Amino acid sequence: MARRWRDGRGALIVHGERGDVPVPLEVASSYRARTKGLLGRDAVDGAMLLTPAGSVHTFRMRMPIDVAYLDRRLHVIAVRTMKPGRLGLPRLRSRHVLEAEAGAMAGWGVRAGVRVTVDVR
Repeated sequence: MARRWRDGRGALIVHGERGDVPVPLEVASSYRARTKGLLGRDAVDGAMLLTPAGSVHTFRMRMPIDVAYLDRRLHVIAVRTMKPGRLGLPRLRSRHVLEAEAGAMAGWGVRAGVRVTVDVR
């Protein structure tokens, strides 16, 4: 089931132990938006979904970020915290990548094995 989203805003719904947790979401699906990602920002409100994407880097980032790798069914494969100036290794089966401020994903219950959904407006 291929998903195609457009650049824009919506909500990420984390289906975890805390029930359904809604998180403000920015979708970056165009090449330009994915390339920019969170570069040049000092903060992010919620999360950013890069799609399609299998890996990320934090060169020219101003802050450490949490990175969650998602498979095609939006199950979390892995979550890592990356400091600025790092290159993340590509993840096998990763089709989408979530980025957020470091520490935020633990608060939302995002961890390996959890399923998320994307609600775009």
